[in-house]
Amino acid sequence: MDAEHDGMDTPPLTLRPAVASDAPAIATVHQESRRVAMPYLPPQRHTHDEVTHWIRACVLPESRTVVATRGPEVLGYATLRGELLDQLYLRPDVRRTGIGTRLLAEVRRLSPHGLTLHVFQLNAEARAFYAHHGFRVTAEDDGSANMENLPQLTLRWTPAPAPASPPGSP
Repeated sequence: MDAEHDGMDTPPLTLRPAVASDAPAIATVHQESRRVAMPYLPPQRHTHDEVTHWIRACVLPESRTVVATRGPEVLGYATLRGELLDQLYLRPDVRRTGIGTRLLAEVRRLSPHGLTLHVFQLNAEARAFYAHHGFRVTAEDDGSANMENLPQLTLRWTPAPAPASPPGSP
């Protein structure tokens, strides 16, 4: 899929489809990212084993999941269900290093007609990230439909139309 080499001693960053054996590492990324990036969320009610089971039993079979790895380490992941970018999480220590942008580029490649996502209104950093990458707000809700009961926004990215060919061009 994608690889980059940052230096002689550092393995390249690789984007690849997730496999079942990635579930524990994905669960760790999910839990740590939410804890650090969204401190306004209620305390986590699910154990690591429960989140791992959810990743393995629900997320991986129902989504296209891409992981960003460096050697054996899972640094982040993104899940795509149709045109819904359901999740994009990074390990807290690798935020703001371009990995989120790389994951987003990969899910855009997998969903070339556009992407929709939901983001908590309180998540200013994620909102800024998506706005920077061309997402626009299409709806707001009061949070009654999500587990956290927090207001959220629906964002949409639609690719720019291809330029029209001049008349008479092949």
